[in-house]
Amino acid sequence: MVHCPVGPRANISIYHPSNQTDKMSPLSVFTIFLHGSFSSIGILENLFILGVVGFHVRRSVISIWILNLAASDLLATASLPFFTLYMARGNTWNMGTTFCRIHSSIFFLNMFVSGFLLAAISMDRCLVVLRPVWAQNHRNVQLAGRICGVIWALAVVFTIPFYVFRDTIVQPNGKIQCYYNYAQFLPTEPFDLGSLCKQRKEAFAFMKLFLSFLIPLLIIILSYVAVNIGVARRGYRRPFRFVRLVVAVVVSFVLCWAPYHFFIIMEVIAPTGHPAQRLAGQALPISATVGFLNSVLNPILYVFSCPDLCKKIRHSLGAVMESVLAEDLAELARRRSTTHSSISTTEIVLKERSSLTAFCLKGEAREKNESDANPAEN
Repeated sequence: MVHCPVGPRANISIYHPSNQTDKMSPLSVFTIFLHGSFSSIGILENLFILGVVGFHVRRSVISIWILNLAASDLLATASLPFFTLYMARGNTWNMGTTFCRIHSSIFFLNMFVSGFLLAAISMDRCLVVLRPVWAQNHRNVQLAGRICGVIWALAVVFTIPFYVFRDTIVQPNGKIQCYYNYAQFLPTEPFDLGSLCKQRKEAFAFMKLFLSFLIPLLIIILSYVAVNIGVARRGYRRPFRFVRLVVAVVVSFVLCWAPYHFFIIMEVIAPTGHPAQRLAGQALPISATVGFLNSVLNPILYVFSCPDLCKKIRHSLGAVMESVLAEDLAELARRRSTTHSSISTTEIVLKERSSLTAFCLKGEAREKNESDANPAEN
């Protein structure tokens, strides 16, 4: 199989882990710990959100956004244990080429879906504030559902190249890496393999940067700036909770994904063997892990910041606890009733036996007295 030419310090894996030795560095151990923590928290958190919003909250536009965001985040966090296992095995992939492609594609699918959904939510809030009449007439659950369908379809289309060019590559040291193989689908005309691989690598990096980060970030910022200007012109007072939510959304999105894209671009544009490329290779594992933190923060920012949903969550938790306690109390009452019935039955039997014994004794005494009174009959 043809592979792209790589330098002696090239880092090849899903997130370019630089550790190629059997002994894990403290950074690798810390990264594995973060992956495990984010995976556990994210799975439980998003499952809880899906359960509460999906079954205990009336369908609305906001709930549609939240359900799709939680589904994407759950998909991403559910894939983390497999990569944690990959890192714990010394950065070698033993789960096959097909699952390598699927697992890697989930990471990029979540990246696109999260960015698109955050941009859609920002635009939705902008329309509600700036065009309330239009929003009242056209904003509904069906439209939000169709938009989410388009978002998922676009994310799948943009993820296809990352799936197609993913492959398992056996390294000289015997390790199997799950990484891009840009030397696939080669043109028929003469070409330079090194230049072709470099062009494809740059195209993939900038595609991720613009489509999943810069464009959604620009939409988010412009939407909230427009909302801020519109509210100020109307003389309304901006609630502190709204301002805090806006700042949290933008800051968390930037802090979670900016390091990953920054080091991806650095690794791409830096010359082979340059210190900047080595730095990017060492920083990309932890920066990709921080990117997954966005899947843990999203439910907090978009669900727990909504008072109505918080009430639903508290009500749901209260209902669950009441149900558990009611079942426990019912079981306790049943046991007490059974025990009391058993005691009562025992007492009745003992009383009946006692009465029967007394009756028999009285009969025997009466017969003896009669026998003593009529000795002739004996």
